[in-house]
Amino acid sequence: MILIEKHKQFISWYQKKLGLSDYGLLWLVFFKGVIVTLIIQKLLIN
Repeated sequence: MILIEKHKQFISWYQKKLGLSDYGLLWLVFFKGVIVTLIIQKLLIN
């Protein structure tokens, strides 16, 4: 339970630091996932 609260606090801090709305944060996380997936795919296929 403590880990979940710490994670929520970190996400809130990160969002405020970057000045992102909830919607903007969702897009950021989406594109981060796409980039990580492409990197992993490139490493595994080649």
